Amino acid sequence: MEQKHPLQIISLEQLQAFGAGFLGYVKPIAAEDASRMLGQPVSPGPEGVLFALFGANGEPISISQSREAAIGNAEEHELVPISLH
Repeated sequence: MEQKHPLQIISLEQLQAFGAGFLGYVKPIAAEDASRMLGQPVSPGPEGVLFALFGANGEPISISQSREAAIGNAEEHELVPISLH
């Protein structure tokens, strides 16, 4: 009988689907990165950075000027916010 290793490797598709529709990742981003994502100039927030909310598959959902606003956006989309650094 073949034993499986406890740290089994998952596929990219499985990783992207993990948390889909359930988790939202909040990550600080530079204004330049936000501008590239949106295709227009963006001013940084009062903390000097912006905060992006991404779905579990890496798709951007929103960009906010504060971490609190990004977390609020996650909750509005019925996602559990997870902070990334």
